[in-house]
Amino acid sequence: MKKIGFGCGLLGLVALGCNSASDKVDPPPTATQSINMDMPPPATVAASTHASEGPHHGALIELGKEEYHAELVHDAQSVTIYLLDGAAKEPVQSDASEVIINLLHAGMPRQFKLAASPEVNDPAGTSSRFVSTDSELPGHLEDETAAPKLNVAIAGKAYRGIIVHGPSHAGHDHAH
Repeated sequence: MKKIGFGCGLLGLVALGCNSASDKVDPPPTATQSINMDMPPPATVAASTHASEGPHHGALIELGKEEYHAELVHDAQSVTIYLLDGAAKEPVQSDASEVIINLLHAGMPRQFKLAASPEVNDPAGTSSRFVSTDSELPGHLEDETAAPKLNVAIAGKAYRGIIVHGPSHAGHDHAH
């Protein structure tokens, strides 16, 4: 019996020792308390500040573990990729001459190169914008079976991002 009491006591001490003041959570409501679902999340829950679209109103592509983002904007004739910071707000330049979109078409791999097209404020020899005028690419991006992926190099490091572009993007005006 002493072993059981000692074990339970030790377990209780371990459980108490693991909770610091910053780890404590409010106790669950009692039967007499109500929960207001219209209230903002408690301070212990981090609210998401992740943007749902980029500054050019295009679809965002995560690069790395949100180290960077790319923004995809297209119309019926062209596709533009903008490189952005981790918050998806400010442009980021690459010294690459192109970025590549790989996808599947009729089960076969296809590759599209988007050439650097520097913005006015991009330093010489760099670009934060890449453009393709291959009229096949926009249609392939709308194909749910294409599984498109963006490949880009930023600051000497290769990044690959999955392009999610489909029903959640429906109704968006692509002409920008």
